[in-house]
Amino acid sequence: MSKRQSSLMFFVSLIISGTIFIQMALYVIAMLAGWNIKFNLVEVCHSTLKSIGLSSLEYVLDALVIYTLLFSFWKMGSQLVHASRMKRRFQQYREKMLTIEMNETYKDGVDDLIVISYPGPIAITMGFIRPKIVISTGLINLLNEEELKAVISHEKYHKENRDPLKIFLLSLFASTMGYIPILKWFNQKYRIIQEVLADEFAIEKQKTSVYLGSALLKMLKVGKQEKMPFTYVSFADTSVNYRIEYMLNPVKDIRLNIPVEVAFISLTIFSLICAFFIYALA
Repeated sequence: MSKRQSSLMFFVSLIISGTIFIQMALYVIAMLAGWNIKFNLVEVCHSTLKSIGLSSLEYVLDALVIYTLLFSFWKMGSQLVHASRMKRRFQQYREKMLTIEMNETYKDGVDDLIVISYPGPIAITMGFIRPKIVISTGLINLLNEEELKAVISHEKYHKENRDPLKIFLLSLFASTMGYIPILKWFNQKYRIIQEVLADEFAIEKQKTSVYLGSALLKMLKVGKQEKMPFTYVSFADTSVNYRIEYMLNPVKDIRLNIPVEVAFISLTIFSLICAFFIYALA
């Protein structure tokens, strides 16, 4: 697993979804504003369906476009609302002195690491523009100093890589454009790679996997924390089996084989879309 693999997955997803989303947005704008956009992918689809006697499918295409856009806006709006509510709750339970102390200890600045008063072990990274690491007093009480350092190093990788934003975008693409199934696979595997890379970052900082492994096992023994209704990256929630396998045998190459059938279906669908677009420009 490598940084290049995860970056490739993200950018391929961005290109595929961006191409489709922009065309759909232009089509809706054209319908609402009465614009005449000649080179529009969905408009070409309409013309093609008419030419082969399937004009009734225009309505299905309209429904797909409107559903995709409305679902996308709903997902983004829901994310903003839930994240805003959770930030306010974290501010209410914020341990001010402990937060300042932890930021001074780990040299992350006053606002980059937040400690909240909560009995359960929490270690997450949240936020799109300025990601923040949130840990709980329950986590501090559960782990020793070196284990806590490993967990914070793990979360620092996610913060510096802006993983909450990237994971939200991949999740948005996968859920709103299910007709291209490879996007779901990219979303799942990107999370796995990023967790392993974050572990690798923490291990390199401490020159050993002992403390990271023991911290992960302690949090797993306590039990999974309750899922929160917004996008975040959690230390002990994702890809546990892959991560344990990597820590036990870091030399072994854990391969993420692309599913051939899913890739073929996705490529076929995207190729048809590209063919329509090329036809429109011809």
